[in-house]
Amino acid sequence: MSYLKLIMALIAVESGGDDNAIGDGGKALGCLQIHAIYVRDVNRIAGTEYTHTDAFDRVKSITMTGIYLAHYGKRYTRITGKPVTYEVLARIHNGGPDGWKKPATLKSWKKVRKVMVQ
Repeated sequence: MSYLKLIMALIAVESGGDDNAIGDGGKALGCLQIHAIYVRDVNRIAGTEYTHTDAFDRVKSITMTGIYLAHYGKRYTRITGKPVTYEVLARIHNGGPDGWKKPATLKSWKKVRKVMVQ
C-alpha cells in the first residue's frame, strides 16, 4: 500500500495544497492540518523532536503523517485482525487513533476517496 498516494489526497482535501494553511481555530497547521497532539504522538512513537510549527514544512508534515499512519494502521490490524485500508488510514488521520470507528470521519473519507479516484 502506498501511503504517499493517500497522503497526497489528504493534502488536497485538508488544505488544497497550501503549506501555510491554518485551520480549526488556529489549532491545525500546514498542508495536512496537523494538531499539536498529533505531533506529540509522533514524537512519542518515533523518538523524534518535531514541533507543531514543523507542520508548515511539507516534507516534515508528510514524514510525521507517515509515522502516525504506519503506527496506528498496525494497531488497527492488531485490534481487528483485518488489513488496513486507505479508508481506515484517512479516518485515523482525521479522527485520531480510533478515528476509523467514528461516524464523524466518514465525511472526510468520502472527500479523500473522491480525490484518489480522479
